[in-house]
Amino acid sequence: LEAPGRARVAWSESPGAVPGAGTWGVAVRAPGPGPRREAEVRYLDIRQSLLRDPPEGEENLILLDGRHEFPFSFQLPQEPLVTSFTGKYGSIQYYVKAVLERPAVPDQSVQAELQVISHIDVSSPALLTPVLRSQEKMVGCWFFTSGPVSLSAKIERKGYCNGEAIPIYAEIENCSSRLIVPKAAIFQTQTYLASGKTKTFRQMVANVRGNHIASGSTDTWNGKTLKIPPVSPSILDCCIIRVEYSLAVYIHIPGAKKLMIEMPLVIGTIPCIGFSSRNSSITSQFSMDMSWLALTMPEHPEAPPNYADVVSEEEFSRHVPAYPPPIDCEEQLCCPVFAYIQEFRFQPPPLYSEIDPHPTDVEEVQPVSFML
Repeated sequence: LEAPGRARVAWSESPGAVPGAGTWGVAVRAPGPGPRREAEVRYLDIRQSLLRDPPEGEENLILLDGRHEFPFSFQLPQEPLVTSFTGKYGSIQYYVKAVLERPAVPDQSVQAELQVISHIDVSSPALLTPVLRSQEKMVGCWFFTSGPVSLSAKIERKGYCNGEAIPIYAEIENCSSRLIVPKAAIFQTQTYLASGKTKTFRQMVANVRGNHIASGSTDTWNGKTLKIPPVSPSILDCCIIRVEYSLAVYIHIPGAKKLMIEMPLVIGTIPCIGFSSRNSSITSQFSMDMSWLALTMPEHPEAPPNYADVVSEEEFSRHVPAYPPPIDCEEQLCCPVFAYIQEFRFQPPPLYSEIDPHPTDVEEVQPVSFML
C-alpha cells in the first residue's frame, strides 16, 4: 500500500528570440518550445505491506482461489497538509494506491484520490478587519479632459466562505462627459514557482453589474451583493503553488482605460458565526428570529396562585361579559397575541381530591411547555 501526496508544477517557456541568428544579425524566434520549468514538493509518503509474511521455508505467500480482503489504516502527519488543488500549471494531489506484486507477471495496481482540506477560520481577527479603497481618474487625452471619475469601495471583512454573499459598499461620482458602468468581480490568481521563475494564471469566477451612470451623476452601492461560487479555498502555505482571491470594483469608461479598485479576499472553510456580521448563517438567523419564545416560556415554570388570590366565578362574571364583543380583524392583527394570555392566568384551578386515586411508587415530574 502506498499513500503519496505531493505538489507538482510544470510548464514550458515560450520560445525566445535568439540575437544574431538571422540574416544581417537580426534576432529571430528559436524553433520549438522554450525551456521547461518543473518543481515538486512532497507532503505525504506512506508505504506498508498488507500481506503477512510467508511460511518458513517458502519464498512467496500463496493465496487460495477466491476473494481476499486486507483492511488497512495509516496515520497522517501531525503538521497540517496543504489543500488539494488542480490548476492550470500544477496540482496538489493525495491518493491511496494498492499494488499487487506477483512473480513472473506484471504488477497490478489500483488507486483512489484523497481530498485534503486545510481549514481556514474566517473568524480570526486578521480576516474580520474591513477593507477600504478609493481612487480617481481623469477622463480625456492631453488638453481635452472632460472631468474626473472617482470611486471608493468597502467590504466589511476580508474572509468569506463558499456560498456567502459579499455586501459591497461603493460610491461612484461621474464628473466626465461619458456614460460609465460600474461593475464588481471576484478574481482567482494562481501563482506557480519553479526554477526561480514565476508563472501566473488569473481568471474571473463571479461578477455583478450596476446601473449606468450619466454624466454629472452619482451612484451608491449600499450593500450590493456578490455571491461566491464553489471555488477552492485560498492556498497560502505552499512554497510552489499559491491560490489567492481578490474583489475588484471597477468602472467601464468608453474610450478610456477602466478605473479599478482591487481588495484582497481570503476564501476560508470555517464560516464566521458572529451576530455582528450581516451575512450570518441560517442557524444564527433562525435563533434570532425565535428569541421571542424566551419572553413567553420562562426557564422555571411559574408556581400556581394562592387560593386567596383566586377570583371567584361570581365576581369574575360581574366584571367580564359572558360573550365578549367581536374584535375587528384589522384591529386583531395590530394587537400582539400575548395581550390575551393574561386573562386566563388566574382562573380557578380544576377540582381535585386530596387522596390520589392512582398512586405511584416513584414520582415522575415531566416539564410541560406551550408554544403559541
